[in-house]
Amino acid sequence: MTAVSKLPPPPPPSNKRKGSPLSSGKNGANKPGTSKSGKERTPMPKWAVWVLIVVAGALIVGPRLWPATTATKVTYTEFLDLVQSGKVESVEINNLSNTITGKMSDGSEFTTTGATSLSDADEQLLKEKGVDYDYSTPQGNFFTNLIPILLPFFLIMGFFIWMQRRAMGQAGNIMSIGRSRAKNYNADKPSTTFADVAGYDGVKQEIKEVVDFLRMPERFKEIGARVPKGILLVGPPGTGKTLFARAVAGEAGVGFLSVTGSDFMEMFVGVGASRVRDLFQQAAKMGRAIIFIDEIDSIGRKRGAGLGGGHDEREQTLNQMLAEMDGFEATEGIVVMAATNRPDILDPALLRPGRFDRQIVVPLPESDERLAILKVHSQGKRMGADIDLDTMAKATPGMSGADLANLVNEAALFAVRRGSTHIERIDFENARDRVVLGARRESLILNAEEKRATAYHEGGHAVLATVLPHSDPLHKVTILPRGMALGVTWSLPEERHTYSREYFEDVICKAMGGRVAEMMVFGALNSGAANDLEQATNIARRMVREWGMSEAIGPMAFAGQQQVFLGEDLMTSGREYSDEMARKIDEEINRILREQESRARATLEKHRRGLDLVAQALLDQETIDGAMVSRLIQQGLGEPSRQTAPNN
Repeated sequence: MTAVSKLPPPPPPSNKRKGSPLSSGKNGANKPGTSKSGKERTPMPKWAVWVLIVVAGALIVGPRLWPATTATKVTYTEFLDLVQSGKVESVEINNLSNTITGKMSDGSEFTTTGATSLSDADEQLLKEKGVDYDYSTPQGNFFTNLIPILLPFFLIMGFFIWMQRRAMGQAGNIMSIGRSRAKNYNADKPSTTFADVAGYDGVKQEIKEVVDFLRMPERFKEIGARVPKGILLVGPPGTGKTLFARAVAGEAGVGFLSVTGSDFMEMFVGVGASRVRDLFQQAAKMGRAIIFIDEIDSIGRKRGAGLGGGHDEREQTLNQMLAEMDGFEATEGIVVMAATNRPDILDPALLRPGRFDRQIVVPLPESDERLAILKVHSQGKRMGADIDLDTMAKATPGMSGADLANLVNEAALFAVRRGSTHIERIDFENARDRVVLGARRESLILNAEEKRATAYHEGGHAVLATVLPHSDPLHKVTILPRGMALGVTWSLPEERHTYSREYFEDVICKAMGGRVAEMMVFGALNSGAANDLEQATNIARRMVREWGMSEAIGPMAFAGQQQVFLGEDLMTSGREYSDEMARKIDEEINRILREQESRARATLEKHRRGLDLVAQALLDQETIDGAMVSRLIQQGLGEPSRQTAPNN
């Protein structure tokens, strides 16, 4: 096998990696079993009752079973010798335990065990020596006598009480199954504010009027303004939509009810609608409050669509939510906030004015926002003097807050592995390689032939990434196996929001570089270019079908294949074009791929000397940076290359 190159994903922002750019905040939660003063009432554990019963029984029965005595234990023979010597003054014989307790003339006591009854000779000896002896039959106390009678009764009664409590507990769970599972965050305790949210000044400004409404609703009532009843936060997964809702509650100083969409669904019919009613009743009791529903797409999907028809329980839950939101008045001081990363599948009735009538986009962070996020996650960590967070923020385009938080944590872990007491620049570099490229596979060892093929494969990508005019700057190339790839060529995308056709053509040409380089050097193909071909084909298909970058097709856009489970009806999700148009689309995709493959071959033939130098450097050093690749290409040409990639 040969190397599998790892190229950047298609450039549109929707295809970038996603995460949370925000620092986490903590809010106090109201817990059941809490008194008005805030102190928790701790119920008596069930085992405490049984402990009390055992202690009481030990106090009653213990003295009878283990009587305390200071008498000296002697054998029966020693007892007869003492009687014979005249040292015994009196004797008491227990008929039940055959225990003989005696008192000697010097006042000391002794005890021994004899036969069931004394023999005639022993009785005669006691009489001759003048020993006062008597037979006794001890009687137990009232409680001891009742134990054999009451113990089975108590065991049977305890069993029935346990069964009854178990049945009542199950019944209680069934009765409370319709209660909302929302978490209530008390506004009196320390909460999250906008100061805890790094970056996103535009989003904060847009959402600030909700805070003003909850703080001072009178201002809006006087002028007759109506604040949106529902606010939908839309953005990639983990961009801090939940934390934004919490920050709104913290800034406004009102109650905050948080629930996820999956909490409404249950195996019983009607439970979801019941929980929706209970949720809004809880909010009404709080006066001014925020209801936050995370992942609302789990219950807010389009009704009556999808494979196999609609889901009756989900639709009932959605209908109840629509009814509850439509019944709210803006002056009630209750705002419903929800978060989703799939707004296209939500039911239109949920997004109409009067319900979720405002959408706020929480996008991936820009360079300045990434810097602020890195500063937040770097607090409390020992950072070295050579670390430049500004450079690191610029070198991480497309990363979200969760990626950046993971980057800082991975850097700290690398510092610990090195035995260092501070996080240094090399730790951030290694952490970025691990997050973006994957962990290095130390156990995978390539043979000489595979290593040489990998070097030329990645060398082809690296040369094209350096000399193509519209390509992203080359950062690093390695033939060390990482993640699922045998080798990786890593380019750092520039901060951009629109992409030209020339840029996409260079991306496809660069993806073809590994395959073409192997054909030029070895004259054979292998499976190592599978990922490259997949990326190139996807970009070419979108160029033709979605972006109108084909002159043969013209300014027409055809949506990609929709999945049935996303809410589209099975019968209406067919192809939007004729067979003739399908043939033209396939021809255009094939033309683009063929042209870029030929372009890659011509470029690599022109820089064949540079390709050999880059491959040899990879075989010698295994990992080289973009600046070294540029120098090797210049050395091969004897003149400066068309593009010099800086070492970021």
